[in-house]
Amino acid sequence: MNAAPALQPLAAGFPTVAAWLDGKRAPKLPQTRADDIAAQFGLDNFGRNLLLLGAYAALEPEAGERIAALHGDPRRTAPSVGLALSQLPDAHWSALGAGAPLRAMALIRIDARDGLGGAPFALAEPVLLALLDAPSLAEELAMEARTVAPRKDLSPSRRRLADAIALRLAADSRATIQLCGLDPAGKEQAAAAAIGGDRPMFAINAAMLPNAPSDIARQAQTWHRDLLLTGGELFVDASRIADPAPLVLFAELVRLPLIIAAPDALLLGAGPTVRLDMPRLTAREQLPVWRDRLGSYAGKLNGTLDRLASQFAVSPELADSVAAELDVLAQPAAPAKKGKKAPAPDYGGIAWDAARRFARPRMDDLARRVESEATWNDLVLPPRQKAVLEAIAAQVRNRATVYEEWGFAHRAGGRGLGVSVLFSGPSGTGKTLAGEVLGAELGLDVYRIDLASMVSKWVGETEKNLRRVFDAAEEGSAILQFDEADALFGKRGEVNDSRDRMANIEVSYLLQRLEEYRGLSILTTNFRANIDPAFLRRLRFILDFDFPDAAERIEIWKRMLPQDMPREALDFGQLAQLNIAGGSIRNVAMVAAFLAANRGGDARLTMEDVRAASRLEYEKLGRSLTAAELRGWEA
Repeated sequence: MNAAPALQPLAAGFPTVAAWLDGKRAPKLPQTRADDIAAQFGLDNFGRNLLLLGAYAALEPEAGERIAALHGDPRRTAPSVGLALSQLPDAHWSALGAGAPLRAMALIRIDARDGLGGAPFALAEPVLLALLDAPSLAEELAMEARTVAPRKDLSPSRRRLADAIALRLAADSRATIQLCGLDPAGKEQAAAAAIGGDRPMFAINAAMLPNAPSDIARQAQTWHRDLLLTGGELFVDASRIADPAPLVLFAELVRLPLIIAAPDALLLGAGPTVRLDMPRLTAREQLPVWRDRLGSYAGKLNGTLDRLASQFAVSPELADSVAAELDVLAQPAAPAKKGKKAPAPDYGGIAWDAARRFARPRMDDLARRVESEATWNDLVLPPRQKAVLEAIAAQVRNRATVYEEWGFAHRAGGRGLGVSVLFSGPSGTGKTLAGEVLGAELGLDVYRIDLASMVSKWVGETEKNLRRVFDAAEEGSAILQFDEADALFGKRGEVNDSRDRMANIEVSYLLQRLEEYRGLSILTTNFRANIDPAFLRRLRFILDFDFPDAAERIEIWKRMLPQDMPREALDFGQLAQLNIAGGSIRNVAMVAAFLAANRGGDARLTMEDVRAASRLEYEKLGRSLTAAELRGWEA
């Protein structure tokens, strides 16, 4: 078998093109990159000859003068369609139709405002650069795309995904690959590693795709051309798109396999699709990543390293950010006195706080983070209820040990590993405060989500809203507190219409995510009786917050008033006669403090201030102070 002839430089074909234009006997046309590109895009001889004419006009200094002479107009230095049809061998009109490869794949640009015959044409810039063995994206694509180079230092989960992608690419290069799960940056790095350094990988954000179908079609056309010219792969990050419709249309029109990264698989109508999931590292697998990235700090964290590995979904970027934070904040403090040794920095505390802050950004866009320094001392509850809260904290803190090291996750088949709890009771009885105490105890952010605001009348929107929250929380290891749980978990009746069916689907989806979520999720309700018992059985803990009795109200009053606040002797027994819960006690105490401070000078909080503030709170609640509540107050 004879070897294929070696390709000649593009300029080697220009004498032949010049002879065509002059109507002379042309020398034999050498093999150039024009032949490769013609074969790649399915062009015939005339299509290849058009590429050569366009390159000749763009690159050869004498070309403009020769072309203008043929046109009989010194200003018309660009070749026209009519000129090509009259002077080039094997010419035919069908090669210039809108559906033919030259135009359908945007290889040439034709300015046909004054009719096709006399219209000038030029090669698209990426085509000209590819002919010169310098392939590049079009300018409008290069502005939005990044070229991602493969990295060698992949984490174990990213390396496993890269190997899986490489196998799929080798088995079927026509299939679009969907990478599902968390860690968008990790999916991008895994894809680049799978492709290797021989071919470029371009990455774009799906949110940058246009919305108009005609604009999507043009962009898909341009990507199709430039991916073939560069031999590259296109990676589309769809992790933060609200509407997948533009991406679905783009994937259909681009007519080439893509690599799409999204939390969940998308329904794409074009061509075969393969789904791969980003593997989740166990705490044991995360430890080497933390040790490698933290370097010398890893041995100074006093046990915090294991907690970091069990709590946060580590990525090299997160670990690098924590290491950079330690470089800045973990410098030894100057000794307070001469001869005294400076206290060692709290490396573990610095690393934990840094990991929590760097993991939280996506959640701040979706829910309200609760800023609180509440501790167990701020929570007045019976011992039995406090024991339940301590058990909840213990399950979150030790989940890596029980699930992974002791094998309970394998025994459960990966189901029901989330710690989901229900706090029920009247307003002001401490449900929200209990969530804040758990956050402080575990060193995790607490985010409050109004479940009623998540529910939408539009089909599928409720699940979409919930998905965004849970996906973001998985990255940030947050505690999720859903208020107004009865908005979704009300008692089920007969399914009479599509709305009832959709409500059941929404509830099922939320229960599924609660069971899958690796962190702590708290549901709160003022009306436990309104929640279907079938839903309650799916929750790990249920804790009732009862209205505080007189002894508990005394304790709440004592803890509510700051020690440094100037005050006269207060009768806490009489204060406890006010039949209000802890939330209202906090409101009364704060209003009373402002009333006292308004007197100026050496003002002190008095019982009269508390009574005046109580009247305001009772009016807000639509109640009146009773004689029993004010008994002995005048004295």
